Amino acid sequence: MEGQQTPPQSAPPMPPQAPMTDEQDIQQNKLWALLGYLGILVLIPLLAKKDSKFAQFHAKQGLVMFIIGFFLWIPIVGWLAAIAWIFIWIIAVIKVLQGQYWKAPVIGDFAQKINI
Repeated sequence: MEGQQTPPQSAPPMPPQAPMTDEQDIQQNKLWALLGYLGILVLIPLLAKKDSKFAQFHAKQGLVMFIIGFFLWIPIVGWLAAIAWIFIWIIAVIKVLQGQYWKAPVIGDFAQKINI
């Protein structure tokens, strides 16, 4: 019929986005994960990248290391622990840049218990 208008067509619904693969997550969030090991900057990936398993994994370990860092100023015992802390920190940064999950000794166990 000539005088009738056809109803406007609505846009087809957008398909849901596929979840990111682990490799995509790692490649897109290496720098965010690295921030987790840079002192107070740990708060950035903890709060801004809640959707990234890789960034959260490393940020939680970085948070535990940041807290432990405050206790390393105790004379003698703290200084010896600081050597181990620095060694673990260097390995953690290297593992992030290589795109690997690496559970730090002792620290990783505490980090897994953090539920943010």
